[in-house]
Parts: sequence; C-alpha cells; structure tokens
Amino acid sequence: MNAGRAILHVDMDAFFASVEQLDDPELKGRPVLVGGTGRRGVVAAASYEAREFGCRSAQPTAVALRLCPHAVVVKPRGSRYRELSDRVFGILGDFSPLVQPISVDEAFVDVTGSSSLFGPAVEIAKSIRARIKAETGLTASVGVAPNKFLAKLASDLDKPDGLTVIEPDKVHEKLDPLPVSRLWGVGPAAEKSLARLGLRTIGDIRGTPDETLVARFGEFGRHLARLARGEDDRPVHTDREAKSISHEQTFGVDLEDPDAVRSVLLGQCEDVGRRLRKHGRLARTVTVKIRFGDFQTITRSDSFGEATDATEAIWEAARALFDGWAQGGSGGGFRPVRLIGAGVSHLTEPGAGRQMGLFEAERDEKRARVDDLTDAITAKHGKGAIRRAGSWREKGGKGMWGPGS
Repeated sequence: MNAGRAILHVDMDAFFASVEQLDDPELKGRPVLVGGTGRRGVVAAASYEAREFGCRSAQPTAVALRLCPHAVVVKPRGSRYRELSDRVFGILGDFSPLVQPISVDEAFVDVTGSSSLFGPAVEIAKSIRARIKAETGLTASVGVAPNKFLAKLASDLDKPDGLTVIEPDKVHEKLDPLPVSRLWGVGPAAEKSLARLGLRTIGDIRGTPDETLVARFGEFGRHLARLARGEDDRPVHTDREAKSISHEQTFGVDLEDPDAVRSVLLGQCEDVGRRLRKHGRLARTVTVKIRFGDFQTITRSDSFGEATDATEAIWEAARALFDGWAQGGSGGGFRPVRLIGAGVSHLTEPGAGRQMGLFEAERDEKRARVDDLTDAITAKHGKGAIRRAGSWREKGGKGMWGPGS
C-alpha cells in the first residue's frame, strides 16, 4: 500500500458452516446447511459445497434441500460460534486497537498506525490470515484498501481464503469493470433502474455526471457517484468511540405491511440497546431512517428526557416516530418501505443520575433486569437466541422471514 490510510476488511468464510465442518470431519467436502428444518426453517449459512447448487443464507431450508437433496442440515450452535468469533477478534486486536465489528464473523481493522510494529498492511493481512488458520482451524478472506468501501469490496472478490489488495492508484482499474450491484445500497430494484439508463458497470456510473445521477436518484445518486470513484472517508471506530450506534436493513422487495416493518425496527432497537450496554454508553437521541423504492430517504428523531441504555425506552421512542409518520403525521403516511433503520446518538457516559421516585425506580429496575437477562443469553447463545415478541426480521434482503440472526 502507498502512503495514507490502510484499512482491512476481514471476513470469515461461510463461518457457521465452516465451524460445523471443522468440528465434524465427516462433514468436510460435503454440502452443509446450518439452520432450522421445520416448516418455517431458514438457512443461516451454507457451505461453499452447498452454494454450488444454488443454496444460500436466508433461503427456506425446504427450498435449499430441493436444490441439493444430499445436503446435511445442522442446527446452529450459537455458543460455539461466539467462542471462535471471540478468538478471531482477539487476534485482530493484537494488530490494532481500531477494530470495528460488523457482525460475529466480519470486521474492519485500521492498521494505518501499525506498520512500525508489524510491517506493511499487506503483510499484516497475511499474518492475520495465518494466525486465524493456526489458532482456529478456519479461513478468512481479507481485503486491503485505502478505505472501508474498497476494503469490503476487495474481500468479496476472491473468496474463500483470499487476499485482495486495491492500491490507491489502481482503484479505477479494479472498479470500472465490476457490475453496479457491487456498490453498497444497489439491490435488484436499483440495478434495474440503473440499467434503464444504460448504467451496468461501476465505470458507467463513474462516467456519468453527478448532476445527472442526483436528478434521477436524489441523494442516493450522489452516494453512487462517490462510491464509483472509490471515495469513502468514514473512519474505523469501535463502539466505545462511536458518536452514534445504529442498525439498518435493506429489503430485496419493498415491504408493504407496516407491522412487518415495525417488527424489523424492534429487532434493530434490541441490537442498538445491547451494544450501548456492552460498551457502557447512554444515548440522548433516537433516530428512525426510512427509505422508499424510489430512493427517497427520510429521518425522524426525538430526544429522551434522560440519557438511557434501556431497550424498551429506545423501542418506545422509535415506534412512536415510525407510527407518527405511518399514520400521516409530519407530512407522512405509510408507503412501501425499502430500508428501515434505528439508531441512537448524543452518547454519554453513565454518571450520577437524578433522584427518581419509588415507582419509577422500580420500573427501571425491572427493565434493567430484562435487559441483563437477554444480554446474558445472547452472549452465551448468539443473536436470535432470545428476542421480544414481534421481533422478526427479513433475512438477507430477499423477502424471506425468520428470527433475527
């Protein structure tokens, strides 16, 4: 890498399925599906052997088995996945304090300041891959680039067990031939919209004036233009350093049922609350983000009377914001939703709180006990092991529904 930022995106290969193949040698080389087998069973992960038959995560298990009848279905083992995930994140932390988890099996790592200790970014990536293999028996694909978008894209270009580098002076050479679907936020509907304008590759978008893209897609067009040029100035940060914490979900098909959108929003509020408590932060503001099929995006925000980390308080505020819009307030009125997101901001450290009345204190104590219990179960068994009633979410943006994972 040349001078400037050096960002890694580390992505474990078919993580859940690979863990099952690691622990059961009889599964090696065989198509493996991790997930449920009941009427509503969904594939949480598919091994690369199963993917060759068209199996994928978020697919109903029944469909996957029709595509690959000889696949082996294994029930998820959240505690085992968390154990190996913790080992991997421990390795990443040995190379840089700037590790930003994206999920249980992927993370961004800023190694810009690590070269004096561990060598150039590419050598650090090689060392990380080697240690993960030696200490867990699993493989990881790593992208090395000057920013987060390019690092993420690079890690996807040579899977499994790959290492891809995008040098600052080779960005256009790498990006231009790729399909527009490689850009963040471009799903099937956006891909069709771009194709109608003759824009099928990232190079096509880069060659289109920004004003043309903005006129057609609004702020989303400006987003596309920046990514097509390989621009992304977002820093890598830990939750502890973050100024905000959020989760969002893009759907493959616009959701037309407000209750379905609310259920996804609830799951996101649970995730946000858990991350706040994990890092000892309180939030003063909650924000709901809504995007429609035409790429128009709106946000609604509100502030708490007192900073909080309680899931129930975050959910109550987010639901009120969503319902206020969906029921016609603030210039709203429900429309089919392409993306929903929940986030908190104005984070602060816990301090000496105000004195509360007896009944208010008892209520907050009960809320805290519920949150502590769900956090403990999640830490042991993984996300999705326990959720509030109604907390169901779309899987993989393909219109299939199942418990959050």
